[in-house]
Amino acid sequence: MPTVDAKNPKRFLFSTGTRYEFQFGYSRAVRHGEVVRVAGTAGLGQNDQVVSDDVVEQMRTAIERMREALEDLGCSLSDVIMTRVYVRNSHDIDSVAVVHGEYFRDIRPATTIVRITEFIDPKILVEIEAEAVYGGADAKR
Repeated sequence: MPTVDAKNPKRFLFSTGTRYEFQFGYSRAVRHGEVVRVAGTAGLGQNDQVVSDDVVEQMRTAIERMREALEDLGCSLSDVIMTRVYVRNSHDIDSVAVVHGEYFRDIRPATTIVRITEFIDPKILVEIEAEAVYGGADAKR
């Protein structure tokens, strides 16, 4: 269940409770009115540990964590209008693109993919963030 911002009842926060969210003071996702933003999400599992050294498994886990945040805020992947994917290794771009396509091929959000030199945790190979519109794909909400 999302947390309602005490100072603004139109603002809902979703947290997974990771140490990074606490340390940096941020939410995994925020819905403010119809705008939904999901922070950069890596393939982390129990105890904030990277799920695998495989970029495909990391990407799938990250998207599933992102889906959980969106659903908790009343959205779905079909409401996503923009993704940004950050990849550490250029040779992983094709693998990451295939996984992104498995989830978003029919949704077709605007997407940017960027190669970076490193993440905070050197075991992280990929991260994804998203923007969505609350009620965007299903006007009945």
